[in-house]
Amino acid sequence: MHGARVISIRGNFDRALEMVHALCLSHGLYLLNSVNPYRLEGQKTIGFEAIDQLGETPDRFVLPVGNAGNISAVYKGLTELRALDLVGDFPMMTGIQAQGSAPVVQAIRDNLPSVVPVPHPETVATAIRIGAPVNAEKALTAIRMTGGTAESVTDAEILAMQRELARLEGIGVEPASAASVAGVKKLVEYGIIDRDERVVCVVTGHLLKDPETVIRQCEPPVEIDADLQSLLSVLHLSA
Repeated sequence: MHGARVISIRGNFDRALEMVHALCLSHGLYLLNSVNPYRLEGQKTIGFEAIDQLGETPDRFVLPVGNAGNISAVYKGLTELRALDLVGDFPMMTGIQAQGSAPVVQAIRDNLPSVVPVPHPETVATAIRIGAPVNAEKALTAIRMTGGTAESVTDAEILAMQRELARLEGIGVEPASAASVAGVKKLVEYGIIDRDERVVCVVTGHLLKDPETVIRQCEPPVEIDADLQSLLSVLHLSA
């Protein structure tokens, strides 16, 4: 719409990032992805705003994890607030990934010192379809230092929550954002999140970021003739 030249790469996100990173180093371009420290400085304000609006520190922050920038940045911001004695106990940082793209979850479950990349990540949630998160080590630190956890959700759970958020709450999000709320639901069912906890669940991307997924999972419009009887018929109403 704004005239950008869009280049599509035959490969996954991790390979695309490798290529762009190499291009930036060789040709002096500027990389804006989550590997950029200034981006994390902006993302950390999510934590500032949540605490400011709540008037207190929540028990838990739940965020979708792709490149792991958001969860790392929010933890960084909370660390800075803690140093200024502006927050008490740290919220439990909790990361949610898609089942087919969950290297951080695997590292937490198996208590690994670092993340083992997923060579071929697969999920309908394109924003978190990342097998080698650039901020993975920071995310592991955030989760472990706060007594948090990580969980994965299936594509079916993601899409179901995307519909529920739109229909029950009026919040239209992309699949990756719905993953965080789907993760909360699963962790409550598992008894890992207590129902009395005050949880901030971050949804990061608007519905229009991935409109094709919406179109695929929604029913098509019902076509009728342009007369009142046809309209009444489709609504199961009598004349």
